Amino acid sequence: MTSSEEALAHPASSAEAAPGIPPGAARSARGRGAPAGAESWRSRLYRWDTKASPYAFIAPFFVLFGAFTLVPLLYTAWYSLHNVQLSTLDHQTWAGLDNYKNLFSSDFFWNALENTFSIGLISTVPQLLAAIGLAHLLNYRLRGSTAWRVVMLTPYATSVAAATLVFTLLYSWDGGMVNWVLHFFGVDPVNWRESDWGSQFAVSSIVIWRWTGYNALIYLAAMQAIPADLYESAALDGANRWQQFRHVTVPQLRPTILFTIVVSTIGATQLFGEPLLFGGVSGSKGGSEHQYQTLGLYMYDQGWIIGNLGKASAIAWSMFLILLLVAAVNLLFTRRLRKSA
Repeated sequence: MTSSEEALAHPASSAEAAPGIPPGAARSARGRGAPAGAESWRSRLYRWDTKASPYAFIAPFFVLFGAFTLVPLLYTAWYSLHNVQLSTLDHQTWAGLDNYKNLFSSDFFWNALENTFSIGLISTVPQLLAAIGLAHLLNYRLRGSTAWRVVMLTPYATSVAAATLVFTLLYSWDGGMVNWVLHFFGVDPVNWRESDWGSQFAVSSIVIWRWTGYNALIYLAAMQAIPADLYESAALDGANRWQQFRHVTVPQLRPTILFTIVVSTIGATQLFGEPLLFGGVSGSKGGSEHQYQTLGLYMYDQGWIIGNLGKASAIAWSMFLILLLVAAVNLLFTRRLRKSA
């Protein structure tokens, strides 16, 4: 058979006939007798769709992020440099850094910062320690382990208003269950709303109750990812369960522990709902003597009660800078952990 006959018997494939065009598209185009210009247009459309589709899929996130996060953040920064009153939003005067100077010279700001730090410390440390203990118990085979996990997550699913209302009744000065229990131990009733340490402890207990189970599930997921060979090797070396927990579980959980510490610190910095609802009428003030007023409450009081939006914006950006500092410390510790690993 001659070369021309072989060419007729074995026609060129679609990929050979039109490089760069999908085989299916080329066959369909030839079947309809489409011209070469149509094939070139379809190939360009195909390449454009391949390159642009991923960006189109992720575009909604960036649009929503820009509209509801980036734009308000920049607008708040602009407000913090002006004298703006809630009642006269159209009348803004340039203030420069005066809002920040007045803020850092205010005793109420430093009191709110100190309360935020103390409440965060009281609520974070017991919360994470209890979460690790609960996760360690659930990591072993228990009857109804799934039910226990659901029970631990129930406080997290409870609304802040409902949880704070229940704890407000528990910490009631007259007839509260906490004072009723203290009475059996010979302790006088405590006015939890008016006491300095008592009010902070009461607010911290709400945070502990709501977030312990959530962090416990995070620790449990990390524990289940630890290779079983490490525990078997430790058991062969004679390590009991407590020693295995100290020398195997905790070192493997270091990145997760650091993550929960950072997240809990961010949550403590933004603490708002629990102290606001716990204080009742004086909730925005953080008590009659501002004894549990956090930065979130101080910002709310300045912006919506007093109406000084410029100062409230400065407080918001101060909180943002504190969170950036926490993120920087997190990055530093993470790098050190990677080098030591």
